[in-house]
Amino acid sequence: MYGRIKKSNDALSSHSVIESSEKKMEPNYDRAFGVYGICMRDDKLLVIRKNRGPYIHRFDLPGGQLEHGETLTDAMKREFSEETGFEITIISQAGTTDFQYPCKWKEFTHVHHIAVFYHVDIAGGELLSNPVQFEGQDSLEALWIAPQDLNIDNASPLVLKAVESLSLLSWPYESQIYDEWELKTSER
Repeated sequence: MYGRIKKSNDALSSHSVIESSEKKMEPNYDRAFGVYGICMRDDKLLVIRKNRGPYIHRFDLPGGQLEHGETLTDAMKREFSEETGFEITIISQAGTTDFQYPCKWKEFTHVHHIAVFYHVDIAGGELLSNPVQFEGQDSLEALWIAPQDLNIDNASPLVLKAVESLSLLSWPYESQIYDEWELKTSER
């Protein structure tokens, strides 16, 4: 299915290649861009449980893609409200990073996910244990989880980056490549 991503040493190529037992082929990336909120309360991180996409059956940060003509901060507020039920105040931009991982979708073999993170605080509303479902809604529920309970088996790269940032004095800006990323078929 997928092999290991390896950086090419060829001076003419700056692309990654997939090593497979059959043949080498260049990955075809789908680029995703989104905004995501980091919200802590009582030493717990607010996360959502995903119902579709590459992070299905994992915890993810509230957030997502911009709608046409929408600003970054307006998208952050809308997505957070839709997925968690909370109205927020944006405290600061935490950082920006990107992730790459294998994921078959349409004609693509990989995802290149670019993410802008914000530190946010709750300004009102109530936690949605069962968000309204509509086309584009990918949250099954919002919940508070202790950072030490989040790991590669139950959380998205976005959550892992947020947890990492909580223990550092500066934003961990390095790109992350998950060459062994697997879509989960169930919550186990």
